[in-house]
Amino acid sequence: MRPMKDPAPSRLAYRMNRLMLTPNFRRFLRYGLPVLILAAGGLWWASDEGRRQDAVDRFAELRRQVEERPEFMVRMMAVESASEGVAAEVRGVLPLDFPVSSFDLDLDELRGWVEEIDAVKAASLRIRQGGILEVEIEERRPVVVWRTDETLELLDETGHRVAPLAARTDRPDLPLIAGEGADAHVTEALSLIALADPVHERLRGLLRVGERRWDVVLDRDVSIMLPETNAVGALQKVMALDQAQDLLARDISVVDFRNPKRPVIRLTPSAIEAIYDTYWEPSGEITR
Repeated sequence: MRPMKDPAPSRLAYRMNRLMLTPNFRRFLRYGLPVLILAAGGLWWASDEGRRQDAVDRFAELRRQVEERPEFMVRMMAVESASEGVAAEVRGVLPLDFPVSSFDLDLDELRGWVEEIDAVKAASLRIRQGGILEVEIEERRPVVVWRTDETLELLDETGHRVAPLAARTDRPDLPLIAGEGADAHVTEALSLIALADPVHERLRGLLRVGERRWDVVLDRDVSIMLPETNAVGALQKVMALDQAQDLLARDISVVDFRNPKRPVIRLTPSAIEAIYDTYWEPSGEITR
């Protein structure tokens, strides 16, 4: 008789059966092992430099074909809400060679270039239907002319440079400010100019003195010297005196309000001479 085969599993079979009962091992066989096989195959395929370069070239060609499809091409640029001069500057700082793929345009970078133009306050760029690059411009509005030792500049309400000015007569509609550091105090200057509206026909401009305070300059060489602090309040007092007593219509050259508690008025030479002729005799005695 043949010997009976032992029905008990071998030690290896027992261990394999026990392992197959483990959930993590079954998940590894189902998901992990295929991934490892694919990864090993990919590494083997990529180990050949020729195959790698061929794949890179094929991908680049495919990408080029997609990017250069007609629906992705930009053929022209439109500058909106800008004056003719600013529009020309925008086209100058964006030297794009049309047609160009929209994938090759960095709109944020282009917007930064446009906003570096002095006259541009803000810009927005988008590509609209028809392959048009639309550049929407918000221009800075000049409110004053700033005279320096060498140049004339147009400034907006924040003191930012808008554009150079060839001659004062080119913008007679704008008030004039002058002096070192005047551009940093345009807001205060505009407040003072508004207060001086009753004498706007005589107003020649504002002069920044020592980068500390303002002089209001009128015609006939009349200056209103304002303090370093609360210049607006001091000019309000001067305007009130002018309204009540026609102060600025008199023969004066300086109204010194640098110390509002002790204002000083300086007469013109002709006024001083008239007083001298009126109250002094040739002998040097005072007449009554």
